[in-house]
Amino acid sequence: MKWNEVKVETASEAVEAVANILMEAGASGVAIEDALDVENFHSDAYGELLTKDDFAHIKEGALVMAYFPETVFLPEQLPFIQAQITKLSDFGLAIGKNTLTVSEVAEEDWATAWKKYYHPVRVTRYLTIVPSWESYQPVTDDEKVILLDPGMAFGTGTHPTTNLTLQALEVILRGGETVLDVGTGSGVLSIASKYYGAKEVHAFDLDSVAVAAAQENMDLNPVAKDVKVSVNDLLAGISIEADVIVANILADIIVRMIPDAARLLKPEGRFIVSGIISEKQPMILAEMQAHGFELTQLFTQKDWHALIFKKVEEEDATLLS
Repeated sequence: MKWNEVKVETASEAVEAVANILMEAGASGVAIEDALDVENFHSDAYGELLTKDDFAHIKEGALVMAYFPETVFLPEQLPFIQAQITKLSDFGLAIGKNTLTVSEVAEEDWATAWKKYYHPVRVTRYLTIVPSWESYQPVTDDEKVILLDPGMAFGTGTHPTTNLTLQALEVILRGGETVLDVGTGSGVLSIASKYYGAKEVHAFDLDSVAVAAAQENMDLNPVAKDVKVSVNDLLAGISIEADVIVANILADIIVRMIPDAARLLKPEGRFIVSGIISEKQPMILAEMQAHGFELTQLFTQKDWHALIFKKVEEEDATLLS
């Protein structure tokens, strides 16, 4: 069988959304090269495990490479893919050049074509994300290893939005919590929540491809064997009371789920949101306050933000308004 590589030149902030679009179009594997990873490499306090040569050739923006089997008729799919990427600007995401190129990849080369982009990465003080096919031994006794198959998981958790969310979870979770992971994608946040001591984790995604990928990643990590993964539109119809709700998705989508989050969070519960670009932060703050949430902590990397909100009691919410 032959494979086709579709390469999308886009902006750094759009890489996860673009990868998701490509997977929904039938890609069997996705790889990301992001110029911001070069900066992260130089500034990573946890000891980045990539080498400088991994990203030496990309100076700005990002490339998302997707691999399609020859059975997928690309002339029909490419206009759809480009149109979906263009729509991302409606959500406030910069999409960069939004150019697509297609090249043929031989059967014997396709697996290594995308696997070469993934290596073990220390993402927080306690967590290292490792591709499922690589061998890795923890460096310290308290280091936890998350195994991921990034081919079906839209990346390995190194994007700033995911990294910031993992840091926020590390701050909030103390053990024994019920966590709702909305827009789970690869499932990395659910797995991390279990490592941080969460008792019960429910992971939701609207995309059935993402749900299947997340389940495969749960199965790779024994600590997450009891995470419940299911298809759902945000928190619609969910009745599970939670100590923590986490969502690493677009700001405009987060706004839609704020009323349900307020309904489901226990008193003093925490709502972690990420994927927030600077210009969208005032909107998020206003909507959160309107629904009785108080900002308690902010994490920032470049133009990306992750925010932790606390659900306050009604009398306290009155004072905030």
